[in-house]
Amino acid sequence: MKIQQEEPNKYIKELTQKKYKYGFVTDIHTDVIERGLSEEVIRLISMKKEEPEWLLEFRLKAYQHWLTMEMPTWAHLRIPQIDYQTISYYAAPKKKESPKSLDEVDPELIKTFN
Repeated sequence: MKIQQEEPNKYIKELTQKKYKYGFVTDIHTDVIERGLSEEVIRLISMKKEEPEWLLEFRLKAYQHWLTMEMPTWAHLRIPQIDYQTISYYAAPKKKESPKSLDEVDPELIKTFN
């Protein structure tokens, strides 16, 4: 497919707005942490995941190191700066009591995996 030089953005826009024929979305209740990355967020994620203390300490040390890092310039890319405070770093299905039979499972969830 040949794309006109003056219309590459139009082609990209059309392509990215098409529905992905192999994709799907299942609407379920989720537990999401607000956007942003901080020591507090890392501690909260670790608590929610019930991680051992040594892993939390490892993550906090890695976060402190990451704060000192700069975006590499060797590739000479012209890309916008990433705003890490606009990203949510944790989302998981809300915890419920486990179903005792498939009759208790959300039909939308069953449909997703059938």
